[in-house]
Amino acid sequence: MLGESLRAELFGNAPAIGETVRIGDRRFRVIGILAPKGQSLGMDMGDVAIIPVAAAQALFDTHTMFRVLVEVRGRESIPAAKRFIDATISARHEGENDVTVISMDAILSTFDRIFAALTLTVAGIAAISLAVAGILIMNVMLVAVSQRTTEIGLLKALGAPPRQIARLFLVESAVLSLLGAAAGVAVGYLGVFALGRLFPSFPLAAPPWAVLAGVGVALFSGLVFGVLPARRAARLDPVQALTRH
Repeated sequence: MLGESLRAELFGNAPAIGETVRIGDRRFRVIGILAPKGQSLGMDMGDVAIIPVAAAQALFDTHTMFRVLVEVRGRESIPAAKRFIDATISARHEGENDVTVISMDAILSTFDRIFAALTLTVAGIAAISLAVAGILIMNVMLVAVSQRTTEIGLLKALGAPPRQIARLFLVESAVLSLLGAAAGVAVGYLGVFALGRLFPSFPLAAPPWAVLAGVGVALFSGLVFGVLPARRAARLDPVQALTRH
């Protein structure tokens, strides 16, 4: 079995199944190609050749195996797999458990801590950014209320209820939030594109749910910070608003 990178290096675009490959002083027939799996802990999984155990022992002139790699379907299967391996080794070695089983739990726990710290850091930065953007939207809307005092007074004099006035300013605040969210999404996709060109072997993608969640949070933040200007506009006295007091 050849890895995808090794197959491309040895055979290029030609078919590799059925061909022979020389490893050391022995020749092996290719019976399959491994699916591309990228890199794992610095090792390119596509640059490997898998041969039978007996052939490997003869090739390296040994009767033992230094290491056995076992792959499980998911992280939750690791404890059961460790117990099964210990029981199997003990049964085949006459009750003696003389093999050390090392799992990826420690590495996975380290990655979990790193990802948790990164998540908290990004969440803190996002919260500060939302607060700053919300305050900016609120200030813009307060300025808009002060500049449109006469228009608000005219609408109220014509019979517009306070709820309608508040709704108008909330809609404007929502539009500003959506425009900011659209600009942020565009900058994010440009960043992903640029990083993808700089690091083509590193997979980068923005899932659709994250984009929708970001737009939704921005819209919610704009509406929350737009409540104060909208309520101030709705509470204006029509007479004083027309006279700009």
